[in-house]
Amino acid sequence: MGLAPDTAPEYPGIVGQISSHKQGASSAESKQSGTAQNNGTFSPFRYPIFRAIWIANLFSNIGSTLQSVGAAWLMTELTPSHQLVALVQASTTVPILLIGVFAGAIADNYDRRQVMLVAQVGMLLVSSALAALTYAGLINPGLLLSFTLCVGIGTALNSPAWQASVRQQVDPAELPQAIALNSISFNIARSVGPALGGILISLWDASFAFLINAVSYVGLIAVLLWWRPPARQIERNPILPAVGVGLRYCATSHTLRRILIRGFSVGFCLAAYQALLPTVVSDQLKGDEFDFGLMLGLFGIGSICAAPFVRKIIRHIGLEGIVLAGSAIFVVSMSILAAAHDIRYALPAAFVSGMAWVLILTTINTAVQMRAPDEILGRCLSIYQAVTFGGMAIGSWLWGAMADWRGLPFALHTAAAVLATSFVILRFLAPMPKAGEGVLRSQ
Repeated sequence: MGLAPDTAPEYPGIVGQISSHKQGASSAESKQSGTAQNNGTFSPFRYPIFRAIWIANLFSNIGSTLQSVGAAWLMTELTPSHQLVALVQASTTVPILLIGVFAGAIADNYDRRQVMLVAQVGMLLVSSALAALTYAGLINPGLLLSFTLCVGIGTALNSPAWQASVRQQVDPAELPQAIALNSISFNIARSVGPALGGILISLWDASFAFLINAVSYVGLIAVLLWWRPPARQIERNPILPAVGVGLRYCATSHTLRRILIRGFSVGFCLAAYQALLPTVVSDQLKGDEFDFGLMLGLFGIGSICAAPFVRKIIRHIGLEGIVLAGSAIFVVSMSILAAAHDIRYALPAAFVSGMAWVLILTTINTAVQMRAPDEILGRCLSIYQAVTFGGMAIGSWLWGAMADWRGLPFALHTAAAVLATSFVILRFLAPMPKAGEGVLRSQ
């Protein structure tokens, strides 16, 4: 299928390349798999490289979750400021906003495997230094934010290359399943990592969690060194003009533009849950690090339960319906969290929040991937991430400042109200695409 009518005239070169690229990639990947097509939920696991990267990435995700739990809880011990605690979340997403589009151009201009290797090695070094300084007792709020910012830079560089490389690992027809399985990997880590992080922090301190995260990068680095994907035809362009091509494509595509607006909106509102959860647990619920890990763990379990059904749900209620369902769940769960003073009442809210999170963000991510040509896929994905995670970064700062100003319940209730209002408004101003609208390849 060609480009959507609203974008094709402006990119004749890309239009001419898509068909031949897809046929070549599909042929190569079919030979690699050596098996008949099978589009089941777990069918991407028949590709050895996807399976190896998935397993290595699972352990890396667990390590990253340990570090996130450790950094958030350590900040609650270093300062009473809700805003500084919220900035731990923001510091990991701000780099995606600031340099994400450049990372996308890098992913399109260079070997994506090598880009991922550079990012992984960089994060290994930063995490090792963070573990050492924390163990030595030399960490403070400013240093902690600086290190989480550096890890965020590595994530911003790695993410477009990693997401775009999925097309080099599986057949194009199985791309939605592969994306969903990668989401499951991330959310398995979210279910196991937080509880494990809470135990490690209570038995030792945050430095142990940081050390395990540093070690977790080794496996993924080893798999990337082993992987030798077929060479891509790369037409290198100067970074700034390349970024401009991606920005113009997203700006002139009516479907992508609407998706990006919705991504920013939900990212901005959902940030309240992620950014304020550590202080909700420690201050409002009077919990400890294990309770915090339990809340995050149930969030991850909820995500795992929902991820395999995202594609089926989309077929029944469409993209708009799934965003509506996820937004409604988050409105209710944030309202419950704002009113709760007992961990027992907050736990169910964490579980359903995880379900809503994966429903919304997996849907938006897949919608972007299906509507972006391979030649600028890295740039389109990086722009999506810059917009969505930029919304999260701005939201984390704003909701944290509001919590310092008027209290945690006020900030959470306000975030829920903004989410509900923005959905109603954007449902008409920037509706999600209908089935098949602007799709470049079969969903």
